[in-house]
Amino acid sequence: MERLHRRRWLCAAMGGGASLGLFAAASRFRARDTGNAGVSVATLPDGSRRVTRTGWAFGTEISITAIHPCETTAVRAIAGAFRQVETVDEVMSLHRTASQLCVLNRDQVLWDPHPFLLSVMNTSRTLSQRTDGAFDVTVQPLWVVHDEAMRRGEHPGEVEIAAARRKVDWRQIEIGADAIRLHGGGQSVTLNGIAQGFAADRAMEALRREGIDHAIVDSGEIATLGRKTATEAWSIGVRHPRRKDAFAALIRLDSRALATSGDYATAFDPNFREHHIFDPRTGRSPGQLSSVTVAASTSTEADALSTAVFVLGIERGLRLVRSTPGADALLILKDGGTVATEGFPAPV
Repeated sequence: MERLHRRRWLCAAMGGGASLGLFAAASRFRARDTGNAGVSVATLPDGSRRVTRTGWAFGTEISITAIHPCETTAVRAIAGAFRQVETVDEVMSLHRTASQLCVLNRDQVLWDPHPFLLSVMNTSRTLSQRTDGAFDVTVQPLWVVHDEAMRRGEHPGEVEIAAARRKVDWRQIEIGADAIRLHGGGQSVTLNGIAQGFAADRAMEALRREGIDHAIVDSGEIATLGRKTATEAWSIGVRHPRRKDAFAALIRLDSRALATSGDYATAFDPNFREHHIFDPRTGRSPGQLSSVTVAASTSTEADALSTAVFVLGIERGLRLVRSTPGADALLILKDGGTVATEGFPAPV
């Protein structure tokens, strides 16, 4: 069974070299290696430079592409964007024992939280309120129970699930500027449903500060700015949930963000009935959907909404999307059917 670090899989067809193990459209323009690891530069017909750099964070490959008349400016902007991504990873990683998130989970209190962590926790709380707890960052105990059972070749029993669910309650988190406290007794937080989107937004802010008007960031979630060329929007392919190297949709994205939550990213059984997305109310994986792709004004919003909609299901999930300004969604059902909101980007 394939186990992936990433919750979702998107393809950024950027007209240049592939990034993040994604398939990119073949370039008409030859890119050159700058001599810096993970950095390539291509000259476009109008003389602009398209600079792409790859790196590593959140347990996956990260890619940032910027287009600008000045190569030096693009390289500097991308370097600043990567620093933002790295900071988010350092603060919110579950795999770095010294991260603020790990300290919070270990000690049940975190003093002097980083502003990034405060922002994400407050945004998460707002979405938990809007979804009546369907989005809940305290579901980490459910992940642990399922992961441990899978390693034994089993599924967790009802007693194990019930014990884990008692630790899941977003209302037991106290968020203050000086400290974040967990009051639920053995609670632990995961930000896997929002942190990568937040990182993409911070990277995009860094690019804008350097005067970049056209860019694409793939931090595990996609953020776009401007266009790929003067006549072409950024083309994004959304993975088919049951056909590994096929697209369910290929769309054009103009300065919006895109995120997908899918049952295939980390599955606990070959039929995708149990996977890494949990309904906090049942402790089990929701059964209606195979994937949810959300286009939104920010990557943070798209990332979190895709998880929330997956948990809420078709009817309540669509209501949530339609009540969010600038948001649209494509839902793929377990039987292969699709449902999309009216404003979801049109296919290429």
